[in-house]
Amino acid sequence: MSLLILMRHGQSMWNAAQLFTGWVDVPLTNVGIQEAIAGGKQIAHLDIDEVHVSTLIRAQMTAMLALAQHNGGKTPVFRYPEPEGGLSSVSENEARMIEWAQVRGDAGAADLLPVHVSWQLNERMYGDLQGLNKDATRAKYGEEQVHIWRRSFDVPPPSGESLKLTAERTIPYLDSTLIPSLQSGNNIFVAAHGNSLRSIIMHIEGLSEEEVLSLEVPTGQPMVYHWSDTGWKRHDL
Repeated sequence: MSLLILMRHGQSMWNAAQLFTGWVDVPLTNVGIQEAIAGGKQIAHLDIDEVHVSTLIRAQMTAMLALAQHNGGKTPVFRYPEPEGGLSSVSENEARMIEWAQVRGDAGAADLLPVHVSWQLNERMYGDLQGLNKDATRAKYGEEQVHIWRRSFDVPPPSGESLKLTAERTIPYLDSTLIPSLQSGNNIFVAAHGNSLRSIIMHIEGLSEEEVLSLEVPTGQPMVYHWSDTGWKRHDL
């Protein structure tokens, strides 16, 4: 059996300020830093073979702070794969970033922990709500409407994504990237966001559209699942 370790990022500066964040790229607070460290200590004894993070700094900070507590002694190294169309298909600066970031020698290769960055793991995009104060938004649109935007399965906020739309990018990533790696015997650590993880957990646990509405993913708290050919099983830390 392989392990899939899921962790929502620690408290971000906009979590603390009660602002809708979505894809806006803001870092952790000091509280969030401590949450990431505490979460990392909970999984320090678990073998980790690869890491997957979103493109957003709060998830990446959480992953690195958590891994700094790990007992494995491996060095996390961000991997930048060549695009499908080759280096000629991206800008000169992007091509240079990909080419120059490659590991050239094999010294220490056994101690590298690959970190893969994926936009598919990004938070639900909150559209026109991004940057708005949550209390002010409730006062303007009403408590019920904001609750629908935040917690319903298939009703998106204006110009944003619903949980259903978020799942349409996270679940294909789970199926095409994460599960094949689990099938190869790898343990995977994913640091992402409340809604991207909610959509994955909904799929893993077979939750209904109604059941997922009450699913909460706390900041900085790892959730671990055993994967095998017979299915998923929650692993208690």
